[in-house]
Formats: sequence, C-alpha cells, structure tokens
Amino acid sequence: MAGGMKRLAGETAIYGVSSIVGKFLNWMLVPMYTRVLATESDYGIVTNLYAWTALLMVILTYGMETGFFRFMNKKEIKLPMRVYATTLFSLAMTSVFFMVLVFGALTPISHSLGYEAHPEYVGMMAGIVAVDAFCCIPFAFLRYQGRAVRFAGIKLFNIFLNIALVIFFLIACPWLYEHVPGLVSWFYVPDYQVGYIFIANVATSAVTFLLLVPDMVPGLREKASFVLLKQMLKYSFPILILGIAGIFNQTADKILFPFLFEDKDYANTQLGIYGACFKVAVVMVMFIQAFRYAYEPFIFAKNKSDDNTRAYSEAMKYFIIFSLIIFLGVMYYLDILKYIVPVEYYPGLRVVPIVMLGEFFFGIYFNLSFWYKLIDQTQWGAYFSTIGCVVTVLIIVLLAPTFGYMACAWASFASNLLMMILSYVIGQKKFPIQYDLKSAAVYGVLAVAFYAAGMLPRIDSELLRLGYRTVLLLIFLAIIVKRDLPLNELPYIGKRFASKK
Repeated sequence: MAGGMKRLAGETAIYGVSSIVGKFLNWMLVPMYTRVLATESDYGIVTNLYAWTALLMVILTYGMETGFFRFMNKKEIKLPMRVYATTLFSLAMTSVFFMVLVFGALTPISHSLGYEAHPEYVGMMAGIVAVDAFCCIPFAFLRYQGRAVRFAGIKLFNIFLNIALVIFFLIACPWLYEHVPGLVSWFYVPDYQVGYIFIANVATSAVTFLLLVPDMVPGLREKASFVLLKQMLKYSFPILILGIAGIFNQTADKILFPFLFEDKDYANTQLGIYGACFKVAVVMVMFIQAFRYAYEPFIFAKNKSDDNTRAYSEAMKYFIIFSLIIFLGVMYYLDILKYIVPVEYYPGLRVVPIVMLGEFFFGIYFNLSFWYKLIDQTQWGAYFSTIGCVVTVLIIVLLAPTFGYMACAWASFASNLLMMILSYVIGQKKFPIQYDLKSAAVYGVLAVAFYAAGMLPRIDSELLRLGYRTVLLLIFLAIIVKRDLPLNELPYIGKRFASKK
C-alpha cells in the first residue's frame, strides 16, 4: 500500500509541473489582461469564449479519454494498441466534422453568440477546440505509458509558447508600433487586442499537435476496430452526458450570463470582473486537475490487479487534507493575492471562498464517483451531473438578473455539494468503500474554526494581520503532521524521513 500511495504522490507531483505550474503561469497573465485590455468588457469576452471552449472540449472528447484508460487496462483486451488506434480514428473524424460544421455556419453562429462584428473569434476558437480535443488522446497515451516527464515537458513548452506570444502581441507590439512602427505595422492592428489572445492560442495548439505526432505513430500503425469502437462508445456515452453536465456546472455562469441582460456591454463588464476574481480561486482547480491526472490511471490499474479499496480511501483522505490547506492558505493571504487584479475588480473578490468550496466539493465528488466507472455503471454519473446541472441553471437563470455574479458562485457551490452527497449515498450501496469519515469531519471542523479565527478578528495593520494568519496556518499544519500526514510517503523528501526510522 505504501508503494502505491508513493506512486500516486510522485505522479501527482510530476503531472503537477504541467498542471499547477502551467496554470500558475497563465494565472499570472491575469494582471496583464486586466490592465492592458481596454475595458473589463474585453476580459468578459475572453472569459465567455474560453468557457465555451471548455464545454466544447468535453463534447468533442465524448468520454473517450476515460474509455481509453478503461479498455487499455481490461484483462480481456489482447491488443491494447488497437484501442489506441480506434480512439485516435474516432477523435480525428469527429474533430474534422466539427470544424467543417462550424466554418460552414460561421456567420449565424457568431451572430447568435453576440460576436457578429468578429466572427473570426468563433472560427479560431473552433479550430483550437478541434485540435486540442484530438490531442487529448496522445496525451492520455503518455499517461498510460507512465511517461509523465514527456507529458509535462510538452505541456510546459506550449504554455511558455502561448505566454510568450500573448506578451509579444499585447506588450511588445504596441511598444514597437509606437516607437518603431515600420517593424510591425504590416501585420499589427492596435485595436485587435482580444483577437491576438486567440491567435496566440491557435499557434500553440498547432505546435502541440506537431510535437505529439511521434506519440501518435504506434496507434497509426494498428488498424482501428469498429466492433471495439462500438463497445467504447457504449461505455463512454454516459461519461459524455455526465461530462457535459459536469463542465456546464463549472462554465454555465460564464456562458449564460451574457444572455440574461439586455445590455451586453454591462453583462460582459460584470462577467469580466467575475472571471478575473474567479482566477484567484483557481489554485483549488489546479490541485484537483493534477491529482486527477495521476489518480485516474492509478485507480484503474489497482482495479486490474484486484487490489482492495483501501487505496481509494487513503487517496480521499489526503485529497481532503491538502485541499483544506490550500483553502486556508488562499483565504489567509487574499490581501496579497488581490493585487493580481486592478482595484476596479475588487468587488468581485467576494466570490473567492464560495468558488473554492464549490471546487472542493467537486473534487470530493470526482474521487467518490470512481465506483460507477469501476463497475461499468457510468449512467449514474450522468444522473448525478444532470441533476447538478439543472440546479446550476435554475439558480443562475432565476437569481443572476437580481444578484449578479454572486448567484453564479452560489450555484456552483450548491450543485457540487448536491452531487457529492448523491454520489456518496448511492456509491455506498453499489460499491461500498470504507472512507475515513471521522478524519474528514475532524479536519472539516478544524478548517472552519481556523478560518473563523483568521478572518473574524479586525486587525488594521496588514503586516500584523498576515503574520497572525501565518501563525494560525502553521498551527493547522502542525496538527495535520502530528495526527495523520505520513511524511515518509511524500515524494522526494520522504526518503529522508524514512531513513530516520
């Protein structure tokens, strides 16, 4: 068991290089976006279109990433490369079809989304989604092979490339246009700021595809199987439904918000404020994603080897522990983190604790929900996510016109909490796992107490306030280490603790 948990922790650390560091670097672009873009409304456009991108990515991968891991690890599968070839073929066909469909109806689609003045925004995002959806499978193949370093390397390279291009277009080009116009005037348009963000992403997606070509070769050498594809689609379709509902729970606020107000500029301005402050809470999302990259193949491999369920319980406990540390850390140091956005965005900081707790519930829901994937009853995930999606949409549609983006934050909180509860209750009947509820309750109560102790006292001096909260956070960490955290199992530093035993 110790070896399994060490492997989980180690892979989480490696995948976190691309996930956490990469998202952190993109997170650091927020100060630039919110200061360089002409208005909050411009950032609202970016927020809206990238929300659509996230939703379309789920649709265009249609659960095949999870299906890929499931079928690659099935004992009865004799030719795993056929699974890879079949998955590549399927994603290639659907991505091409999507691009043809969007470009064939670009004008009406752009008009319906409110971007009739810039239909190329929609066209570029369609191309990005199509390429990135296809590339999900070569990335999944790298995870299956345990090639975490190459996975992280490609991800990081393309993140740096995207950041470099964005800085070039939004910072370097305006300076050059003002001081040495002849160098850039032949291609640079000063008022096309939002468009250049998407152009940078198009270039990055193209480079990602090229870098992954060598990893596609093993799949291209094998013939795709339509019989196998039918089986994979049957398994993956419920995951598509739950994926759509799940991602819509996370993006419905940013997708629906502009449609709820007659004044589109006001809607985009409010969405820009909400979207920028939402980024402050993205630390929780980063951790959940990094944990997932290592957790999903680990769980299926454990199932293949007929291991017991203790691994799932242990992983859940450590997920809760580290998530609560992250929550307290962000809230305690929000006085510093708020400077990533200009003062005009500060009213939106109210959403940060609500959004973080919502993402925390979603992370627990994700960990709980492996039971229906392991027993091939993925329809339950579709049920849970659909219920959560309905709750999200109802709260946003009914309350957002009155309470603005605060309703969006509470919608995410409520739907994720409901899905978490439903998955636990039904999961204990279908695939019982003895989770450490006592530890979860203890740490939950402790986190609430430490949050109240850190936030309620009024300390006017920012330096003293941060010092006081730092002491509280160190006490919280000390309690965790003394009570439950096996330092000898942590990656890299664990060897030092193990040698002292």
